[in-house]
Amino acid sequence: MELSQSITHKNGRQRKPVVSNSDKGERESKLEVEDEEEALLPNSKASHGIKGELANVGLLLFLYVLQGIPLGLAGSIPLIMQSKNVSYKDQAYFSFVFWPFSLKLFWAPLVDSLYLRQFGRRKSWLVPTQYLLGLFMLYLSVSVDAMLQTDGQRGPDVITLTAVFFMLAFLAATQDIAVDGWALTMLSRENVGYASTCNSVGQTAGYFLGNVLFLALESADFCNKYLRFEPQERGIVTLSDFLFFWGIVFIVSTTLVAILKKENSKQHHTKKKPKEETQSVMETYELLFSIIKMPTVFTFCVLLLTAKIGFSAADAVTGLKLVEAGVPKEQLALLAVPMVPLQILLPLVISKYTAGPRPLDIFYKAFPFRLLIGLEYALLVWWTPSVRQEQGFPVYYYAVVLLSYAAHQVALYSMYVACMAFHAKVSDPMIGGTYMTLLNTVTNLGGNWPSTLALWLVDPLTFKECQGAPGQTCGSVEEAGLCVREGGTCVTTLDGYYVESVVCVLIGLCWWIFFGKKMKRLQEESPSAWHCRVAK
Repeated sequence: MELSQSITHKNGRQRKPVVSNSDKGERESKLEVEDEEEALLPNSKASHGIKGELANVGLLLFLYVLQGIPLGLAGSIPLIMQSKNVSYKDQAYFSFVFWPFSLKLFWAPLVDSLYLRQFGRRKSWLVPTQYLLGLFMLYLSVSVDAMLQTDGQRGPDVITLTAVFFMLAFLAATQDIAVDGWALTMLSRENVGYASTCNSVGQTAGYFLGNVLFLALESADFCNKYLRFEPQERGIVTLSDFLFFWGIVFIVSTTLVAILKKENSKQHHTKKKPKEETQSVMETYELLFSIIKMPTVFTFCVLLLTAKIGFSAADAVTGLKLVEAGVPKEQLALLAVPMVPLQILLPLVISKYTAGPRPLDIFYKAFPFRLLIGLEYALLVWWTPSVRQEQGFPVYYYAVVLLSYAAHQVALYSMYVACMAFHAKVSDPMIGGTYMTLLNTVTNLGGNWPSTLALWLVDPLTFKECQGAPGQTCGSVEEAGLCVREGGTCVTTLDGYYVESVVCVLIGLCWWIFFGKKMKRLQEESPSAWHCRVAK
């Protein structure tokens, strides 16, 4: 969780933030090798344009909105847990919830290959997956309060929360695979590019509903200040209410899709499958293995898996530290709203500089600036307690946070768009979809594991002493409790977050000096060094 990901988990999450040409290229390359059973509808001709497919576009948009809801809810749980003073080790456990979207490549071939022909290739997975999502939400609506409650020495049941929300994220990732595949044949070739738009807009809207809107309506302070005439102890919406509502929406909408929406069953009678298309699940996995064995691809993957270590403390811990310092979680969530136009415009601007033969030059130039922003985040956390007032934080404080976040987004998107452009540039066009999905998966994993590790190490690197109770220490939860019972107070003498921030920046700087140029030199490799022999 970067500062934005105190309300989202980008590295996971992942959420596809914008429409990109590389994303469209991936989808179009997958379309070229789509199964014969998924032929385009005869009435989806170019002459009709997008107007003839507004219903399909609307359905895709709605399905992606549904996908964003559980992701947004998962992104809100760390903030809720932080307000209940859970340990950072517990936050590290919960961060595994954001891994499924980075790992979906490993079961995507199964979703593409195993299905009930009579029911439909995509509906065979979409319908049961969304039913399970709805049932999980209904189950959580009656049990999540017990999982999150704090009673005396016992805090939130982090292990159970992690398991349940991991399943939600896994199901949402599986739904994403099915919807992505259906989008390629639900829309005509002329309009297939709108699938990326539906994905970006729908998932972002769903995440906003499940995260920003929920946190605002769940906050009693926010509702009393802006939405009520008479103050009350609770917000307008509780987590249980929200889960119950969306559980019903999932079940009802899935039933309607299962009954009313028919998949295309017409076939191409004359068109043969390209010989490069994988014919089975095993051949798909063999193809992935053959791609990653190539020296250039293997080197690039190793660099992608290590490039984000320097940003892990800033991305994963900063938002939680701000909540710990007293910043209302709903205010942090609302800071994402003015960032939406910036997140839309940035890729459009940056893509002008990454469209050439050397897109990774932008990645290399943005790298040190993002490291510096990590140090600025640490200063922001250190400054926060001194700014706090009885009535909250002043407007200028939120302005500084917003500017810091905006600067971070510029650096983040510069690196993100540069990577996506390079993926599109080097991917073997014969197997572009599989190739790019592999590279994107490695890129996401390169953000997931450092974030989890950064959360895990905050507590071991933090040192506290017991003041007011001689002979007592605060080295563990039990010792801290004994200190308090003896009339003392645990005071932090060294916060592990600041240790991590400095160490991560130093590691990132070393990576930039010693490996950054190696990454740039990969752009000088010939196209044949990136092409998979199996595809030829």
